Amino acid sequence: MTKEINDILAAFKEAQLHGRRTALATVVHVEGSSYRRPGARMLVEDNGRITGAISGGCLEGDALRKALLAINQEQNKLVTYNTLHEDEIEFGVQLGCNGIVHILFEPIDLQQKNNPIVLLEACCRNRKDAVMVTLFSLQRPNDPQPGTCFFFNEENIYSNIPEKYLEAEIKEAAATVLAGNNSLLMQCKSNALTAFVELLQPPVSLHIVGAGNDALPLVEMAAVLGWQIIVIDGRATHATSQRFPKANKIIVGKPVEAIQQLLVDERTAFVLMTHNYNYDIEMMQLLLQTPCRYIGALGPKKRMERMFNALQEQDLYISSEQKEKVYGPTGLDIGAETAEEIALSVMAEIKAAMSDRKGGLLRNRMEDIHVRTAPVAQ
Repeated sequence: MTKEINDILAAFKEAQLHGRRTALATVVHVEGSSYRRPGARMLVEDNGRITGAISGGCLEGDALRKALLAINQEQNKLVTYNTLHEDEIEFGVQLGCNGIVHILFEPIDLQQKNNPIVLLEACCRNRKDAVMVTLFSLQRPNDPQPGTCFFFNEENIYSNIPEKYLEAEIKEAAATVLAGNNSLLMQCKSNALTAFVELLQPPVSLHIVGAGNDALPLVEMAAVLGWQIIVIDGRATHATSQRFPKANKIIVGKPVEAIQQLLVDERTAFVLMTHNYNYDIEMMQLLLQTPCRYIGALGPKKRMERMFNALQEQDLYISSEQKEKVYGPTGLDIGAETAEEIALSVMAEIKAAMSDRKGGLLRNRMEDIHVRTAPVAQ
């Protein structure tokens, strides 16, 4: 899940403590270009406080007014911002994105068993892919909007959908999204409702193997992105909470001891930066057997080749799939020299790898920058 969702949940808890009413604004559909894509969220409190973002800042002012109206009227509202026409000034906004943005505003009703906040909390309970479904009507924007009403993962289902036939249809779409790894927009067969079926994935779990000074900026940058951070080192003098206060966990020990304490999945990235060849190669041997998505190795390419040769001499078979997830030297080619610049290049490469991107210049990209939400005709 994104840092934005975690920030929204934290802000909601604080608002509850102070008795403030809230509304959740969600981008549910975009036609053309927009700064934020479907799934972008913003929590609005009745005192005007905003957490999260649904645009680059151009919509937030008007969206605040719409959210407060939804809170006072206690009903969901679908609002469309159309910047394909010159009359966009009537909204009091200037998007400049040449697109149509549909935003759903949902006042949070604590009496509702599975309100949107409850469903977002369910997404964050464990490191599993999940699906959230938001129902709205593009054809009849003034009709009641069901809103965020369905959660699905491999273990649980939470639903506010009263019609069993519609719930069955939504569940089938959610299973498709979970299997296909891509959100979709679906026109429901049974009525005029549109469903934004959204895939939500756990945050990247960054395991930094090495607690030297050059690991410090890497931890700082990962914290800004809301990634989970684990620092691993064999030296108790280096791997401490005093040096890495933003790390979620610190492990001191040999590679085989450390690996036994880790939960490794396809959203896990490792960066080997102990500057200790023997420690790194032992860790590399263990990591190649895990489902992690990314293994970065600091240092020149010859060092990485030396590791591979040494492992193969030990009769360890390394498949092409295993080699594909090893990035050595780690990082994008941005001319980095300082520890901070190297951390920037490494973080960018990990993000690109997790997003199945090449990390090239956007000006040279022929396709859309953002992956479009796949429409499904019914």
